Amino acid sequence: MVEKEGLDSLLMDITETARVISDYVEAGKTICIESHLDADGLAAAGIMGVALKRLGARFYIRIERWLDGDIIKSALSGRADLVIFTDMGSGYLDLFRESVEKADASVMVLDHHQPVGEAPKGMIHINPHLHGIDGSRDLSGSGIAYLVAKGLSGDNRDLAYLGVVGSLGDIQDKYENHRLGGVNEIIVRDAVESGYLKTEIDLLLFGRETRPIHKALAYTANPFIPGISGREDESLALLTSLGIKLKEGERWRALRDLSMEEKRKLSSALAERLTSMGFKGEVAMNLLGTIYILTKEEPWTPLRDAREFALLLNATGRMDKPGVGVAICMGDRGRSLEEANKVLEDYRSTIMKYLNWLNENPEYIEELENIYVLHGENIIDEKVISTISTILSSNLPKPEKPVIAYATIPDEGAIKISARMVDTLTEKGLNLGEILRVAAERCSGIGGGHDVAAGAQVPYDMKDHFIRYVDRLVGERLSRGG
Repeated sequence: MVEKEGLDSLLMDITETARVISDYVEAGKTICIESHLDADGLAAAGIMGVALKRLGARFYIRIERWLDGDIIKSALSGRADLVIFTDMGSGYLDLFRESVEKADASVMVLDHHQPVGEAPKGMIHINPHLHGIDGSRDLSGSGIAYLVAKGLSGDNRDLAYLGVVGSLGDIQDKYENHRLGGVNEIIVRDAVESGYLKTEIDLLLFGRETRPIHKALAYTANPFIPGISGREDESLALLTSLGIKLKEGERWRALRDLSMEEKRKLSSALAERLTSMGFKGEVAMNLLGTIYILTKEEPWTPLRDAREFALLLNATGRMDKPGVGVAICMGDRGRSLEEANKVLEDYRSTIMKYLNWLNENPEYIEELENIYVLHGENIIDEKVISTISTILSSNLPKPEKPVIAYATIPDEGAIKISARMVDTLTEKGLNLGEILRVAAERCSGIGGGHDVAAGAQVPYDMKDHFIRYVDRLVGERLSRGG
């Protein structure tokens, strides 16, 4: 539940931020948008790009894999008069201090991650946590970008759907029936009222709008269904055994074509399969939830379902094509969408390859006293380790233990860490963002994020020390919270 006082103060700050941006535009100043490469960051960059373009602003966009002191210095030493960091920055406020004081450019941070440190004097810092609003569940980076864009012009309400896409990409659908809540509800309402969105309850399978049913089943990775995920032949066999018709004439049927009775049969069969394999009931429940349908997008395209849109954006970022994702957010439905579809197929295949490999090689997942550790080493690409850890967090035997996954960063002598846990652990005093920040700093690295999802980078030779220390910190927090 978002308190009215906190929401009002956040919206007041956003209104003032929009006014400042308008002043820069009217003065003919150059604006740089710096954003993160995941779905939320790309959606945020796209929203700001469209809003600035409509104002006739001079601007450019840069997408980053992560944030550090060198990237901040580079951004502030460029040709921009105003640099706006979206979906990044709050966790590294101390890194801004020296650069902001020496820079000619003004700086804004529009972020939703847990703030660490104090914002330097003169820097505008917008973050829901500063107003008592949970940035991991109630408002995403693209959501903040949308509210700023709406503050620039009411005409930008047609961009609300991108705030929905970004929030889903950031897995903020944590309310009942996997719906978006908190401040995100305002954005959902704007998207519905502007005619760009409708919602319904349905099975949460990949490719609901675009794939034949058996392919949608085979591409489902969260939850990962052993024997079904990545296996089109087994998916076909299951559907046939349930008496679900695969075609209408010559056309393959998609999930959206199934009757309610057929969906009930399929849902029950999948839940029974997961339960029989030792998965808890909550995992099976992940199969059903709120669907966000983008009504202005063409049916049978990956942009029609907002979660699939988010996956496509995430794919372009993780597969070194972030510019393609931003172009799609800014309206390109031609060449960029064609390229993104190919990237998405490669990305999905990559994820499924790693999940099947882990299913066959479970020894790479180590259970410690308080955490699970996925030793991705140089086997799993560091670009997708966050996706793998997200999927694992809801598919392991003991969901009460956080997942710490890592992979090596080629040629940098470091590892990238992605940590995930179920929401209920926050009630026991766990905050992964804080734990990873403390552990990474102790190991000559950097880290941070949300309470339930966080990341870090540390030197490779500090890997074992980092893991042991995280395990210890989790145990201490749990015992203290209990």
